Amino acid sequence: MSQLSNLVQRKTSRFLLAVSLLIAALASFAAPALTPYSAEYKIEISIVNGKLNTLLHRTETGYVGESVIKATGLSRLFVAGSIRETSWFSEGEGSIQPHQYRSTDGLSSDHDTIDLDFDWHSNEVTGLIDGEEFQAALEGEVHDRVSLQYGLMYDLLNGGEKKEYFLQDAEELKVLSITNIGSKAVKVPFGRFNAVGIQHQRMGSSRITTLWCVEELGYLPVIIEQHRKGKLRLRAVLTKYHPIVDSMANSTAQQESR
Repeated sequence: MSQLSNLVQRKTSRFLLAVSLLIAALASFAAPALTPYSAEYKIEISIVNGKLNTLLHRTETGYVGESVIKATGLSRLFVAGSIRETSWFSEGEGSIQPHQYRSTDGLSSDHDTIDLDFDWHSNEVTGLIDGEEFQAALEGEVHDRVSLQYGLMYDLLNGGEKKEYFLQDAEELKVLSITNIGSKAVKVPFGRFNAVGIQHQRMGSSRITTLWCVEELGYLPVIIEQHRKGKLRLRAVLTKYHPIVDSMANSTAQQESR
């Protein structure tokens, strides 16, 4: 009886493992995931030259995205410091949900700091903005400044962008209208690509941001442009890109093969 029991247990275990792998495979097929990576952009803001570094890591519960802007070359004589933004977010209910957002602006004279926590159980966002307590209700899908880009990328990976996105920009909730302006061939220092143009604009604002996103890079933008009143104010072009091997996935695969 013990041999029969052991045989049944082994077969049951193998069956459950097969089912779990099938479910994981189907989930992966149904919802393509973001690709962890590191990237570097050459950026021009008016007459200031700089460098933008972005980084996306997987965590046990989702992702962490980082963005750092620094002045380069002679611009460092006039503009010191950096802008560092970090967002912790996860995939939830077919969209990206931010959980924490941290920002330190060392370029501006005010040295602004933002520290926000998104609680999707109580539907509240709370935190500190320049040392002052902040609290607001969360209604619908709301992003921070970093998770907004990854929300767009995630939606493009899964069939298309939404018509509107909500952005919690410091204490202000902004409604951004989204426009797909079609595809075109683009050339950046990292290479030549066919990219799809996604524009977002706050209702009533003259500022338009355009992301030229490339499918083979997980819809990472290779060009970022911002126009205000029809004039180009900011332009960033991709100079370096490296996908990051998912060490968590590799560890899981190694354990299952043992």
